[in-house]
Amino acid sequence: MLKNKLLYSLVIFVFATSTFAQKDIDVNSPGAGNPILPGWFADPTIKKFGDTYYIYATTDNEMLASGAPTVWYSKDFKNWYNYIMEIPSFSAKSITNFWAPDILQGNDGRYYLYFGNCEIGCNIYGYVSDSSVGPWKKLSENDTPVISNGYPRENFPSLDAQFFQDSDGKIYGYWGTWVHYNGGYAVGELNQKNMSEMVHSKNIPLAQTPAPFEAAYMMKKGSKYILMYSGASCHDETYNVRYSYSDSPYGPFTPGKNNPILSTNENQTVHGPGHHSVLQENDDYYIVYHKHDYPMTRGGLARQVCIDKMIFENDSTIQKVVPSSKGIKDVLKSEVPKNIAFQAKTSASSFYHLKSTQYDYEYGPSFATDDNNATLWKAADNTSPQYLIIDLGAEKKVKRVMTQFEFASYYYQYKLEYSADGKRWNLYADKSKNRTAGSPMIDDNDVTARYLKLTVLATEKTGLYAAVWNIKVYSSLFDLPLQLYNAASKTSPAVKSSKKLLVDFDANKIQTNSAINSVSNKGSIGGIFTKNGDVSLEKVDGIKAFHFKNGAFTLDKAVPKSLAWNGSYTIAAWVKNPEIAKEGEILASWCDRTEFGLANSYNALAYNSGNYGAGVHLDGHFDMKYAKVPEANKWHHIVLTFDGVVEKVYVDGVLDNSQSMLLSSAIDKAKIIIGSSDIGENFTGFIASLRMYDYALTQEDLLKLMKQTKPGAE
Repeated sequence: MLKNKLLYSLVIFVFATSTFAQKDIDVNSPGAGNPILPGWFADPTIKKFGDTYYIYATTDNEMLASGAPTVWYSKDFKNWYNYIMEIPSFSAKSITNFWAPDILQGNDGRYYLYFGNCEIGCNIYGYVSDSSVGPWKKLSENDTPVISNGYPRENFPSLDAQFFQDSDGKIYGYWGTWVHYNGGYAVGELNQKNMSEMVHSKNIPLAQTPAPFEAAYMMKKGSKYILMYSGASCHDETYNVRYSYSDSPYGPFTPGKNNPILSTNENQTVHGPGHHSVLQENDDYYIVYHKHDYPMTRGGLARQVCIDKMIFENDSTIQKVVPSSKGIKDVLKSEVPKNIAFQAKTSASSFYHLKSTQYDYEYGPSFATDDNNATLWKAADNTSPQYLIIDLGAEKKVKRVMTQFEFASYYYQYKLEYSADGKRWNLYADKSKNRTAGSPMIDDNDVTARYLKLTVLATEKTGLYAAVWNIKVYSSLFDLPLQLYNAASKTSPAVKSSKKLLVDFDANKIQTNSAINSVSNKGSIGGIFTKNGDVSLEKVDGIKAFHFKNGAFTLDKAVPKSLAWNGSYTIAAWVKNPEIAKEGEILASWCDRTEFGLANSYNALAYNSGNYGAGVHLDGHFDMKYAKVPEANKWHHIVLTFDGVVEKVYVDGVLDNSQSMLLSSAIDKAKIIIGSSDIGENFTGFIASLRMYDYALTQEDLLKLMKQTKPGAE
């Protein structure tokens, strides 16, 4: 009896110890292992060539996941370095989509890179190089896809291709997206004579991969072929990873047990995980995937790369993966010395406090020294200069500073200073004229200091914040894994906000008997608004207003550069809408929907009852509707603001709805239009006044503006 009690106690102890050992850490914990990359990246393909690990990924959170073609590399699986690859454009046009890349090494020793693009149909294109990082050459000079849209079946969208080399040397490809609409994934064999076409291709019946969406990934375990894939929607918490297995690379496939094997966790700190690849190290397997950011950016396209252990019960059964913030630790021994800035005290010129209808979150300066890629310091607004000060606690040798800015693909202009007392500063590194992007930015010197000061002076793109994932400081130098250097940008630093009223369009400032074929803009950019269509100056409720029936006013001045890309803005209008339509009803627009053809490159303010409703971005995953549609046939003060992080709509001085966003506003060929969109989605109703600023007014400012501009009966 005693023996049984001792055995029972031992089992309980082992179970408790095991449970404790597997306990995850908080998402904001210093030194957290996930995400493994500092920045916005998705659809990761992990590879090991020689003694170096590579992660090829979609560059996210810009241009609707259409950022620069990027690879990250590391020798210790802890310290990762970013490189922007050189990939030639299409012959007919420039190229911006580098979606879901995959790479393999051919029998000729060369490297073959494949990725999806939807600018000339949704196709897979191929490139070749003698190096795993390029420069790359086209497999087809006339841009013939390796896998074309509509192959192997008409209208089949060819995206998310992943390649698998079997033990007999044959290379198979698996591809397809929105496959729940398109009858299942596709599989084919890659022609190894040219590495640029698929043969023997067919569709995999939908029933063999239940609840699919995209991102097929093939691997082999023993004699079993494991077809993994992502299901549900990549835009929200339902996204997950599933699998089926077979005795053949072509199937038929049997759905696996424990599906889905990777899902949003209970506290949603791992939110919407999916689109993965797998790394095998000896007998261990690791799943590398992306998840959504926290606080979550609207549309789910601000994603970050994570890694967790994946365990097979047998050759055809995968256990449920436990997604974590902890990640995996010390897979390899690192030769990088101690980061002496880890958890050092910090202070800053400012920090951003996100307050919206969804979140209350602070991007505090301490996040810059916590060695956690889920957190970052972000200044209070997107003005510059902004500074961050690190207190090392005592005077120490400083030989290297590595700074991971928010966007790895765009340059930041900055300077680093050092001090013994925090009062008298000396220059450590001058990057005030820097035009080279990278992560980390590496600055070497040889000084003794207690304090370090990073001052961000300017950014490459309009509206980007001074923001840092991590800043790491070392007392000794060490070897870097590859001697790769990003090319300098030819783009000048971004134009900054003028902090002015750009447009002042006010019916009360026009004489009643005046013709309104043209109206002078009283705002700082000047110019003349020219009327098109049916608009008249009338009195309604004794208030002078423009009556829009089927017309608009277009300004003859270019849209200011301060409104480009992620530039902040405020649109404030006194309006009365007699009858609220479900769609259209655009009060003002200032972007070109055709320049990039991407949802977050277009912005407009609308007054309708549909999802298109307040903040317009041409896609239901990004549009912001009214939480409560302003009542018809009454005067309302409607305001849309964007501060570079959060878009907000106010109705009569009260916050109605909000969402976190990052924009890529296309303004080069655009016009500021009042009463319509750029394709004639006309507002039908009354506008007494409309004002536009190139910065975000606070709610306090808006209340003052509402009182100052409230139209009165004459």
